[in-house]
Amino acid sequence: MNETLFERGLERRKATLGSEYVENSLSKATEFSKGFQSFITEYCWGAAWGDDRLDARTRSMLNIVMIAALNRMHEWELHFRGALRNGVTRDELDALITHLTIYCGVPVGVECHRIANRVLAEVAAGGVKK
Repeated sequence: MNETLFERGLERRKATLGSEYVENSLSKATEFSKGFQSFITEYCWGAAWGDDRLDARTRSMLNIVMIAALNRMHEWELHFRGALRNGVTRDELDALITHLTIYCGVPVGVECHRIANRVLAEVAAGGVKK
């Protein structure tokens, strides 16, 4: 394991997904999944998200669209929250959902809006961190 990439990845992962979520994922890792969590942190978050040629805000917008195209709604919600943390505005998020609906299909767009509405209501109520 490259300790520098892992530490950079841990920092980026926490900044986008939230410290509580990341620490929970790492602490709940089983013997089987522990190596996978390290791999994700090191390569996805350390190498890819750690590449400064794109800022976190831009990467969040890319992820919102790519994850919707894959119809991975649990991950989509995590990255929707991350996009808010990374400074993507509500108006930009609405535009992204509209745009991805054209290319990914109406059912995906409807599901994204359903999740977005719930998350934005939770954030507005102060019950859930972005």
